[in-house]
Amino acid sequence: MKVTITGATGFIGRALCQELLKQGHEVVALTRDTLRAVSILGADVKCVVWGTKKDDWMREAASSDVVIHLAGEAVSGGRWTSEFKQKLIKSRVETIRELFEAFRVEASCPAVFLYASGIHCYGDGGERTITENSPGGSGFLAELSAVLDGEVAKASHLGMRTVAFRIGIVLGPNGGALEKMLYPLPVHVSPWKLGLGGSIGSGKQWFPWIHLDDVAGMLIWAMSNPKVSGAVNAVAPQTIRNNEFSQALGRALHRPSLIPVPGFVLKAMVGDLADALLTGQKAVPAVAERFGYQFKYAYVAKALFAIMKDQK
Repeated sequence: MKVTITGATGFIGRALCQELLKQGHEVVALTRDTLRAVSILGADVKCVVWGTKKDDWMREAASSDVVIHLAGEAVSGGRWTSEFKQKLIKSRVETIRELFEAFRVEASCPAVFLYASGIHCYGDGGERTITENSPGGSGFLAELSAVLDGEVAKASHLGMRTVAFRIGIVLGPNGGALEKMLYPLPVHVSPWKLGLGGSIGSGKQWFPWIHLDDVAGMLIWAMSNPKVSGAVNAVAPQTIRNNEFSQALGRALHRPSLIPVPGFVLKAMVGDLADALLTGQKAVPAVAERFGYQFKYAYVAKALFAIMKDQK
């Protein structure tokens, strides 16, 4: 299949491109900087300039079998000022509008449209078990997801099979959430490797995690499975709390995990983002399990040991 990806140079996008190529798919990356994209993704991915009004990118996207929309400013990319929150919204909403405009102009669209959302769309889940049928929650990230879902709903007349990936905390080597946990300071020194790591806040909040390989695997599985549509919780089947994750990470690093980060300290470091980190969701991948996705990493201990082995 011909698969066009936005956000292909990101943490998830890179892994997804590699897996798609491995499985024999044609991969197109829509990018603002083709030279950088080629240097990251390699010559086997067709990198096309995205954003100009009359460009090849529109034809590439509209003629694809599948479009996977991963583009968007990272939610952990800065303090959550009003300006940065608007940047988060704009980077997602405007890009999705550009794609749908391309489908209109070209009078063609992919059969399948997958887009990245976040597991925080459910808000603070407390002790509830959260499936794809659970209602949306409150808070900025939940509102951000709702805005994105609303934009996709406007294109329902196009007849695409759409899948909203509610992605949990993605763990993988050399980047992503784990890199920020291991190296939270401006200097490249890890408190964890010094034996100073620990849980966040009370540590009792749920920690909806997933390995990077399974995010890529689930995206490819969903695009190929006509039964999958609507929301998909991209989380591992093992539900754990933040303190359980911290203990598992300590074991993978052969270090203690005894020093928690108090909530007020986290608030001082990252602002409103702390509210998302101090809450959690006991989310389960009900759709993936119902339709037979086979997780490569179902347990966090196995996932973390594999990541540390691959970490550079």
